[in-house]
Amino acid sequence: MASLIENLIDVLERENKEYEKLVVLSEEKTTIIVEGDIVKLQEIVDKEQPIIDVINQLEKKRVEIINDVAIVLNKDVTTLHLKNLIRILKGQPNDQYKLATVHDNLSSTVKRMEAINENNKMLLEHSLEMIGFEINLIQSMKKAPETANYGKDAYSTGDVLINTSGFDAKQ
Repeated sequence: MASLIENLIDVLERENKEYEKLVVLSEEKTTIIVEGDIVKLQEIVDKEQPIIDVINQLEKKRVEIINDVAIVLNKDVTTLHLKNLIRILKGQPNDQYKLATVHDNLSSTVKRMEAINENNKMLLEHSLEMIGFEINLIQSMKKAPETANYGKDAYSTGDVLINTSGFDAKQ
């Protein structure tokens, strides 16, 4: 049982380190989103993928260890959460303290990650809204009102008020 708890603590510590790496990348991603640099954003996403793969592997190990602990303790694996396991370990204060500490650290890191990701999500949604606004603006410029210039036959000449030839670099 002690080796299972030590393995669990080790896996959770490693998982926390990987999440901390993701937090750093997510913070970088925030400034890149604000700058609107798609190339750098893709580079960050590419850096995140191997870290996510490691986290997924560690998560599988964590689930396996929790299953083994549930068997040893004769507990239902669906109800054996870390908080419950920490309570069960009250007879082993050293392991209980280590597990509680790593649980709190991981929980804190994941909450930080969630907050940063929520902020990034809002920034991306705002960027998409701005892109949509700019597209609508460009489309409406192409449908600019015609002037009241009429030819000899009393039909409009089709002159428009706005030049739709593209971007004016002089402005």
